[in-house]
Amino acid sequence: SNLSWLGYGCLKQDWTLIAVNTIGAALQTLYILAYLYYSPAKRPVLLRSLLLLAVLAAGYGYFTLLIADMRTRLARLGLFCSIFTISMYLSPLADLAKIVRTKSTRCLSFPLTIATFLASTSWTLYGLQLRDPYITVPNVPGIVTSVMRFWLFWRYPPGQDKPYRPLHA
Repeated sequence: SNLSWLGYGCLKQDWTLIAVNTIGAALQTLYILAYLYYSPAKRPVLLRSLLLLAVLAAGYGYFTLLIADMRTRLARLGLFCSIFTISMYLSPLADLAKIVRTKSTRCLSFPLTIATFLASTSWTLYGLQLRDPYITVPNVPGIVTSVMRFWLFWRYPPGQDKPYRPLHA
């Protein structure tokens, strides 16, 4: 995601997108390297990482070699980034049925929900300021899904499913 948005920022010459996504890509790379280093199953992690790099290289080739017109390239890359971002924001809701069935939000991260809400709101406002639908539109689902997760935390507090045990038996 960071590398895609970095490419979009480079095409638009938007230094905010470039700076934020350069830092994000560097941090994600460090995370992947640390995970790979400490992972006991290095081969599957390495193979997945190499597969993702191959997909990224293919995407880079598509956007730079096959689409000559800069406006078309920017629009298609913006659409790709938007779809990727929307799917990222919707992914925590995959556990929605489990949360409702168990009446527990134990599988959700409250700090991540706060961070997602703040980031998606910031990017939505930035996109509105630039009048860039490729930045604005995909971040609205981040706000909506964050509000849904806040409601789930309110409705099913994380410790609710634990049985009550008095301190002194």
